[in-house]
Amino acid sequence: MRRTSRLLTGTALAVAAGLAAAVPAYAGDAQGLEVFPSTVAPGGEVTVNTAACGSDGSAAGDATAVGAGAFALAPSTHEQDAIGRFRVPPGAQPGTYEIVAKCSGGRHAKVTGDLTVTLAPAQDQTRPRGSVKTGVGGALGPDPVRTAAGVTALAVAAAGGTWLLHRRARGDGM
Repeated sequence: MRRTSRLLTGTALAVAAGLAAAVPAYAGDAQGLEVFPSTVAPGGEVTVNTAACGSDGSAAGDATAVGAGAFALAPSTHEQDAIGRFRVPPGAQPGTYEIVAKCSGGRHAKVTGDLTVTLAPAQDQTRPRGSVKTGVGGALGPDPVRTAAGVTALAVAAAGGTWLLHRRARGDGM
């Protein structure tokens, strides 16, 4: 009986702790700075928005942590958000950076969001061309005469091997 009550008490405490962790500390936490896309390569454009500045509020954005400088957030018709854009500099280093917006007339003085900068995409890299010097050659190698000679040598070897196997199967000997 005592073991069952401990099990039930422990389960109830675990469920309560899980529910407490899922609820934000206060309603102001839900109104941060949304960064889209949250992961970008150097040179990419980023859009930020927040509802923390009120229905007709604007904000001053600060992306100097990533090297983009200041930008403005203007009121939008989309869910009464303030929206702004900036471009990540081509020389930005990979890492996570804090983007800040200071509301001019909203309930919150300052809201923040995170931006992750990754390495540049592979699309602007050049692809290798040409043949690989392995010593084996190929049908489209640099010298078609040598390739034809190799194919001929293989054909002669195959014909000779077939003739020898045929002789052996008939019992003629070698």
